[in-house]
Amino acid sequence: MDSQTSQSSQPSLPSPSPRTFQVDLRGLVDLLSHHLYSSPKVYLRELLQNAVDAITARRAVEPDAPALVRLFAEPGALRVEDSGVGLTEADVHDLLATIGRSSKRAEGLQEARSDFLGQFGIGLLACFVVAERIRVVSRSARTPDAAPVEWTAADDGSYTVRTLPDDARPEPGTTVHLVARAGAAEWLAEDRVLALARDFGSLLPYGVRVGEEAVTDLPAPWDRPYPSPAARRVALGRHCHDLFGFTPLDAIELDVPLAGIRGVAYVLPSAVSPAQRAGHRVHLKGMLLTERAEQLLPDWAFFVRCVLDTDSLRPTASREALYEDETLAAVREALGERIRSWLTGLAAGDPERLAAFLAVHHLGVKSLARHDREMLRTMLPWLPFETTDGRLSLEEFARRHPVVHFTRTVEEYRQVAPIASAQGVGVINGGYTYDSELVEALPSVRPGTVVAELDADTVTAHLDAVDPAVELALAGFLAAARAKLDPLGCDVVLRAFHPLSVPALHLDDRAARHEQARAQAEEEADDLWAGILGSLRGEAPRARLVLNHLSPLIRRIGSLGEPELIGTAVESLYGQALLMAQRPLRPADSALLNRAFIGLLEWATNGEGDR
Repeated sequence: MDSQTSQSSQPSLPSPSPRTFQVDLRGLVDLLSHHLYSSPKVYLRELLQNAVDAITARRAVEPDAPALVRLFAEPGALRVEDSGVGLTEADVHDLLATIGRSSKRAEGLQEARSDFLGQFGIGLLACFVVAERIRVVSRSARTPDAAPVEWTAADDGSYTVRTLPDDARPEPGTTVHLVARAGAAEWLAEDRVLALARDFGSLLPYGVRVGEEAVTDLPAPWDRPYPSPAARRVALGRHCHDLFGFTPLDAIELDVPLAGIRGVAYVLPSAVSPAQRAGHRVHLKGMLLTERAEQLLPDWAFFVRCVLDTDSLRPTASREALYEDETLAAVREALGERIRSWLTGLAAGDPERLAAFLAVHHLGVKSLARHDREMLRTMLPWLPFETTDGRLSLEEFARRHPVVHFTRTVEEYRQVAPIASAQGVGVINGGYTYDSELVEALPSVRPGTVVAELDADTVTAHLDAVDPAVELALAGFLAAARAKLDPLGCDVVLRAFHPLSVPALHLDDRAARHEQARAQAEEEADDLWAGILGSLRGEAPRARLVLNHLSPLIRRIGSLGEPELIGTAVESLYGQALLMAQRPLRPADSALLNRAFIGLLEWATNGEGDR
């Protein structure tokens, strides 16, 4: 008998009976309060959400049905009434008593599904974060002859359901009663309830009141009519100050009909770090979803704070953040395009406002322009750069200089800027964020522009050579100077340049600094690593100390007859040139500075004694 026949002859086992998950409600409430939600305040959002969804469901079949949500705070308790669709006893058993079942799935309500706020069916369960007991009294608008029903639940997972007399709730709708759990009464206090209701529900489409105080404030500030553009700016500025705590430089309209987005982006009045994640306020169908949405805009748009309402973005399970999906990516791109259009409009029609904006937020625009050639072309006359001619735009600098020289680091710029300027060589400091990238991109938007990185050889080539006879007469001095600095990896050359106040100039480039770092590491390493580092020795150019023959000080030092004093003077010039270039000092450089200083003191004091 083969194995297949043997297996088929085995008696079949009975199928196990299906079982139902048992839910520990106390544990689930702890999970909600400590892990899903960031704060107990979300209980009020869930109450408002359920009430608004119930009204939406009723109005889907009764367009003229009343639309009102009222909240009444009492000591240690809260009552929430709505004029929504209500529930029958069967609905209560089917919906409220089944965790994870969304009431919006009820039969006959599917056609209004897209208008609901809730998507996860957690609903009243979130109220156990602040309540020990929940009582719901409801009457159905879809089944008017059904008696009112009462559902009462405790935080231990038990609940009861019973029908009530008709006069317990004459009109359709639902009333939710909460009784605070120990230590949570403050969340049901009237002032706290009013503040939370205004925060979450100011843009809801139906009337919401806490006691006699109105909560909803429609239309939204960006949708209201104003007598003039100036009045609109003032009103939006006031709204921004109330919402975010600052008065904006400007307000940018955000209108993306395909994504169902309306809102405004407020431009920050002071500079912020590009690494700082902006928090934006996002309302979903009028209900505040989050005030810390970080993925809403492109990274380069860190200079604005947004508030908007949408009906298309998808919330996470906690309904406190946005779900990263294709829709959010498309919205991010569309909002970025809107901010880009605003910048282009300022450049074309309002240069004063653009200049005021760039004085604060040029970094954000540079970040955008390095990836967007059209934006770079638009912003060329406006973006400021540090140059040897002062703060100029790339456009203005390129008109002044046939070759646009730049350095990649601030230190390199500080080395060469004074000398290059005196020689008529224009240099841009490309050491700041994005600047070197934008300078290198200049020919792509300004054809014919020549861009070149400025290095030590270029600077030296622009300095005037000294007469050969003069250099020959100083051969002994130059040989002594070179011998003194050779252990430091530095050559000595003689040139004539302005200004006369600079006796010596220290020049190097990245390759030279890399070789210096390798040599220093080789000296400090053990035999194995010294051998490895030694094999990496390249033909990199060495740093150089350029002595200025036009300087009276250099001429006096060149005429000295004492080799020891010449060495001390050259070390002093080298140290002073390093300090002027604001270069980080190596241990050998610090030791040299100290040795030169002590040597000069000894020479001065000995000379005074001899006299």
